[in-house]
Amino acid sequence: MPQDAGKEAIQVKGWLKAQKWLILRRFSQLGILALFVAGPWFGLWVVKGNLASSLTLDFLPLTDPYILLQAMISGVAPETAAFVGAAIVLAFYVLVGGRVYCSWVCPVNMVTDAAAWLRRKLRIRGGSRASRSTRYWILALTLVLPVITGGIVWELVNPVSIMFRGIVFSMGLAWILILAIFLFDLLISRNGWCGHYCPVGAFYNLLSNHAILRVSATNREACDDCMDCFNVCPEPQVIKPALKGAAKGIGPIIMANQCTNCGRCIDVCAVDVFQFNNRYSNLSKSGFQAAKEYSKHTV
Repeated sequence: MPQDAGKEAIQVKGWLKAQKWLILRRFSQLGILALFVAGPWFGLWVVKGNLASSLTLDFLPLTDPYILLQAMISGVAPETAAFVGAAIVLAFYVLVGGRVYCSWVCPVNMVTDAAAWLRRKLRIRGGSRASRSTRYWILALTLVLPVITGGIVWELVNPVSIMFRGIVFSMGLAWILILAIFLFDLLISRNGWCGHYCPVGAFYNLLSNHAILRVSATNREACDDCMDCFNVCPEPQVIKPALKGAAKGIGPIIMANQCTNCGRCIDVCAVDVFQFNNRYSNLSKSGFQAAKEYSKHTV
């Protein structure tokens, strides 16, 4: 595992361009958190609520559809605003890809990215590997428990909610769970939490099947097999079909719904193989069908 993935890209493109999408993601994640803490900390109530349910500028409701679904299963009768907010969020993620939540919104992503970076620096190899379907079993469990308990059990241990509360209210004990996730990804399983266990990512994964926004290996003929994209990608199994599938009629668009649209493959590629595109660009009908078939088997 190369310790300096992206080093060549920095030399060729410059540091800023080789980190562009990573920087924009951090601005997005930290900016969203800033909007939420501006009220409790400074009295600037641009956004009221939390990542589960909020009201922006006193008129725009946004609701996490995963939390809403759990609430309904537990027997809660949500208000109309909650359904409107969930519809807005669903429409957005269906268009741009549900896993965008994981890489551009979720604050825990900053923790797991840090663990992945340090893991590369320390050249830590191997570790446990659970099936990626495990997260779907955990997702199913979080939807069964509200029926049994009458409450949203997942929210008691949800790292996203716990981290949010820890940032806003300085809950010291909340950081123990965050530290545990960091150490788990660093020492035990590469991209373990987000890639194999998180039910939130599994839920948003299901919204990505027909997303328009996609990463494309448009310039795949220029690939020099440096493997930097595979080493920084949190879901590296999605890259190969688009990058190496020309002989099988698979187009350059990454069609697998596990892709988080994080843009790191774009950043670290010195020869600019990847770019953001749409699902219909440069894709033949046969290639489109081949990529769809592949994505069904890489859930």
